[in-house]
Amino acid sequence: MTLTTGAGLLNAAARLSFFHKSHHHYPLFFSNYPSLRFSPTSLISNPTSFASLPARLSLSFNASTMADAPDAGMDAVQRRLMFEDECILVDENDRVVGHDTKYNCHLMEKIESENLLHRAFSVFLFNSKNELLLQQRSATKVTFPLVWTNTCCSHPLYRESELIDENSLGVRNAAQRKLLDELGIPAEDVPVDQFIPLGRILYKAPSDGKWGEHELDYLLFTVRDVNVHPNPDEVADIKYVNQEQLKELLRKADAGEEGLKLSPWFRLVVDNFLFKWWDNVEKGTIKEAADMKTIHRLT
Repeated sequence: MTLTTGAGLLNAAARLSFFHKSHHHYPLFFSNYPSLRFSPTSLISNPTSFASLPARLSLSFNASTMADAPDAGMDAVQRRLMFEDECILVDENDRVVGHDTKYNCHLMEKIESENLLHRAFSVFLFNSKNELLLQQRSATKVTFPLVWTNTCCSHPLYRESELIDENSLGVRNAAQRKLLDELGIPAEDVPVDQFIPLGRILYKAPSDGKWGEHELDYLLFTVRDVNVHPNPDEVADIKYVNQEQLKELLRKADAGEEGLKLSPWFRLVVDNFLFKWWDNVEKGTIKEAADMKTIHRLT
């Protein structure tokens, strides 16, 4: 904005004089933003100070709010997802009761005090050799960084396409979206109708004291040969394993070897269902294993 007349400067000074008065009424506010201090009359003698005010406002507020914001050390990508993504809140019978930010849904304080439970999904993708694709979560993940887990684990969001309950279509739509986001797997490689919902589990798991999970988790299986291009903001590493190789990973995790850790939801699925369902994958009878009426409470 450019002011070219003395009258314009006086008008602008009058309209902004509340900032000057606020400096006296709210000294703490202005002490946090010293670059915003000015005298309205100075605008007349130094109009460039007014012209630069929008930039000074933006720089001062952005720098301060980022420094003073909670969890300021959080990775920028994860921070955006934490505050922009709205998870689907459900009751223990998987009925939708509302929505909240991913941030709130993963705060253990909120989970414990408000019993926040959100809908989630876990994808188990096998190739044509019946090997399971695993991922290691990135170091910047807020919950369970650098742990090994199943192919993809995330949340359907509170949006029309991912709230569709019929045939778990909303969850399957979300799974296709996140396989692209996390692993770079194109949508055409994982058609929505090729995800087979096998069951649901309900579990709670703290991560580091502050963060944790409380999820009603849909378990989706699919057998596809896919192109994988991991997103480093989400995934640190990937590997395909057969049953024996997974059992060796479990042994190492149990023994604490190589610092190897598994996600709690993956371990629950492994201990309760995975190997018998894997046998169904190898026999081509995986649809026969589906039970979407039962919610397995594994907390």
